[in-house]
Order: sequence, then structure tokens, then C-alpha cells
Amino acid sequence: MSFDALKVKNDIVKWIRDWFDENGRGCKAVVGISGGKDSSTVAALCVEALGKNRVFGVLMPNGVQHDIDMAQLLVRHLGIESATVNIKGAFDALSAEVEGAVGEMTAQAKNNLPARLRMSTLYAVSQTVNGRVANTCNLSEDWVGYSTRYGDNAGDFSPISKLTVQEVKAVGRLLGLPEELVEKTPIDGLCGKTDEDNLGFSYAILDKYIRTGVCEDEEIRKKIDRMHELNLFKLKYMPCFEYQA
Repeated sequence: MSFDALKVKNDIVKWIRDWFDENGRGCKAVVGISGGKDSSTVAALCVEALGKNRVFGVLMPNGVQHDIDMAQLLVRHLGIESATVNIKGAFDALSAEVEGAVGEMTAQAKNNLPARLRMSTLYAVSQTVNGRVANTCNLSEDWVGYSTRYGDNAGDFSPISKLTVQEVKAVGRLLGLPEELVEKTPIDGLCGKTDEDNLGFSYAILDKYIRTGVCEDEEIRKKIDRMHELNLFKLKYMPCFEYQA
């Protein structure tokens, strides 16, 4: 089945409107802006659904961000209100406190802390500007657990989490986003590597496997299946003991 970007875009716009009518009438959509395809597409969808006056972008560099100009480009392109909150001070201070208490943090802890600080920042901003936080994860990333639990995989509403990378790009182009934002090389924002360097395969291969079940490289197929199984817990709410009174 071919992907009907126009229908999907219109369906998501309606879904966002309906969600805000029920869960945030009059509230703003608060979107963390990285300048990549996902946050750009989510922000553009929210603008179409709610109007630019009800979309608030938050840029959150950790010190110096070499590609922050892409995030600034998106804000200008959409004409939305925005704020820049640099998380480096919080990251450095919290890292020092943790290491002073329990010893040197692991690489994974250091890599995931910025994503969790950014989500805390988004909620602080959201509760200040009368907003609701947009999740900007896509299906491809979620499929292999390429997100931080209670970091970038959190949020109040999630417009594109059922779309693959290629499908997000198609919707982004339909929304009139600048091509440099749609095709910006995705970088994890944690350790500075590209997504595909970290994954060991391309999103094109992953997307094809998700939608068709076809992957010509058997080793890559096994790796995708293994990552998917290991990271399913990230998509579920935490398990709880079912007490029966």
C-alpha cells in the first residue's frame, strides 16, 4: 500500500485539534526544537492544527550546539514564538552532584542525562506558558529503542510516533518545510554521532523492514529484531503490582 502523505497529514492535523479540544482547550503546543525533520514536522503540524500563536518552540543546546542555526531557521520559517534554554549549567551541576555521591557516571548515564534534562525543561516551560508538551519520536526510532526513557520518548501527545522516517519526511515536505530541515542528517544529540552510525544500518533499510518485513541482509535483520525485542519496555508504562483489596 502506498503512503498517502496528504491524507495522513490531514488526519494528524485533525487529531491534534481534537486532542487539544479535549485535553488543552486554549493551551499552546510546546515543542522541543532541534532543527531535524521530526521536531520540524511536529511543529509544522501543530501550526497547521492550532495556528502559529499557539505553538511555542524551545531550543535546548547543551553548551555550544554547532547546528542550532537549523533550529533557528525552523522558528523563523514557521513564525512561532520561541525561547532558548541552555542546559549545560544544569548538566554540569547535576553530573558533579551525582559523581560526588556515587562515583563516576557511566557513559550511558552521561549520554542520557541531557535528554532527561531537556524533557524537564519542556515541562517547566509548558507549565509556565500554559502548554502541552509534544513528543517528537517517530516509529523507526521507537522500533529499535533509539530514544531515552522519560527523556525524548515522553510527552503529552505524540503526532508522528506511528510514522517511519521516510513517511515523516514526506509529510514534512507536504507541509512546505525547507529541504535542509527535512534532509538534515540526524544526530543523536547525545554523543555527537549520526543516528545511522550508532545503529549500524540506514533508516531506509529499517523503514522497509518495518513496513514490508523484507530485509535482504540477514545479519541486519537479526540485529533489528534483537534491538526491537530488547527495547519494547520503553514503549510501555512502568509495570505495577496489581493489588486486590
